[in-house]
Amino acid sequence: MASIQGHTFPLPPAHNHQPTHKPKPGSLPTTRSKPTSSPDPDPNPNPSSSSITISKIQKRYELSVNKNKEKETKERKEETNTKIASQKAISVILRREATKAVIENRKGISSKRLLPRTVLESLHDRITALRWDSALKIFELLREQLWYRPNSGIYIKLIVMLGKCKKPQKAQELFQAMIDEGCVINHEVYTALLSAYSRSCQFDEAFSLLEYMKNTPDCRPDVFTYSILIKSCLQVSAFDKVSMLLSDMVSQGIKPSTVTYNTLIDSYGKAGKFAEMESVLAEMLLNRHCEPDVWTMNSTLRAFGNTGQIEMMEKCYEKFLAAGIEPNIRTFNILLDSYGKYGDYGKMSSVMEYMQKYHYSWTLITYNVVIDAFGRAGDLKQMEFLFRLMKSEKIKPNCVTFSSLVRAYGRARKPEKIESVLRIIDNTDVTLDTVFFNCLVDAYGRMEQFAEMKKVVETMKSKGFNPDRVTYKTMIKAYAIAGMSKHASELRNFVRDSDDSEDRS
Repeated sequence: MASIQGHTFPLPPAHNHQPTHKPKPGSLPTTRSKPTSSPDPDPNPNPSSSSITISKIQKRYELSVNKNKEKETKERKEETNTKIASQKAISVILRREATKAVIENRKGISSKRLLPRTVLESLHDRITALRWDSALKIFELLREQLWYRPNSGIYIKLIVMLGKCKKPQKAQELFQAMIDEGCVINHEVYTALLSAYSRSCQFDEAFSLLEYMKNTPDCRPDVFTYSILIKSCLQVSAFDKVSMLLSDMVSQGIKPSTVTYNTLIDSYGKAGKFAEMESVLAEMLLNRHCEPDVWTMNSTLRAFGNTGQIEMMEKCYEKFLAAGIEPNIRTFNILLDSYGKYGDYGKMSSVMEYMQKYHYSWTLITYNVVIDAFGRAGDLKQMEFLFRLMKSEKIKPNCVTFSSLVRAYGRARKPEKIESVLRIIDNTDVTLDTVFFNCLVDAYGRMEQFAEMKKVVETMKSKGFNPDRVTYKTMIKAYAIAGMSKHASELRNFVRDSDDSEDRS
């Protein structure tokens, strides 16, 4: 594996940065000699070294309960005060609600005198939520208003939204509407349209538009334009196109920004291209206008941590700290996740203690990481305590949380616990995904509860999820381990026939 060596491209000296006031969590236990390739954790991990940390969190849990009581009292008082609103304020609210009702349910109603603020707020809400169909309907209503004037900013936001929703044709139609309404078409508009094409992997259109921009005065691409296109190419591993774009930037006299470098480092790291990642980092360090930041740090740590290169991750961490880059909550989540997957609960405990000492509030991701770690270790007591703590702090569990719980209970052969998780899910509005159902299939397969396993597959289909290769591979493995070779063979044949039929179509 490639590695970052200090003499090759050292990070900027610490005196070039503002000093940090928190002692670095470099008080982590000294790195032990471990292989740098992806290791297999100890099959019987012992996270007992984290018991002190968990006991501290227990106290935090008790304090949290008391704080919640105080918070509820305060909220009741605020609710009472809120009810005492002026009649004028109530009339304004009622007018806005009436306008929103017209927007939501037009049914032949044609109103050209709706409140501007309400229409624009409704449009903004739908753009933010990526509800493209509803957003376009409200935009049409906006254009009917007597007070409407064409606005390039609104068009750009809509085109960007359509790009994120992978609706490039709709984005093109809006672009044409801008031209028809006489809006100013500048490089921001072209960049938004280029983004819509590239997000949908329509690279021919995206690159054609880039060439047009390069040859059009006042519409020439900037570093943001190139960064968007580079990111889209990296997401589909089109590394040849990325190299071409970077060369094109040089020829155009456009220097990469910190965002460009971070995008490259993150993508190369995820792809396991460590030599390329280090090359980009070296180039970034030589560029005085693009100093590494916490995003650079996090991308680098994640790349090495995800591949089990713990020692290299720790060395990079120390170098970034020495350069004056202060970690954030995402940094600690990456460290926790890496140590948890590696089975090093001592270092995981050190990170948790540091976070508690310097008041880093745990996020949903933090809880998901530690719940999964203790679940993998078979420490159900600590896992369940953290799950209760999570809920007491008003952090809503998501599909990842429930997948970790189901996975842990399946390995511990606790079907009654899985049923309790499913009851909790029934009483929430959590959005499930294929990964969750695959965890459920695996759990029942491990416990040799094959009837329930098959019911999960039927439930998947009824909820609009198609079983994938992981689903069937998990079922085949469960049948094979249980000695049900006939069932395993039948399922293999079914998967093979399905693949053949897809190839023919």
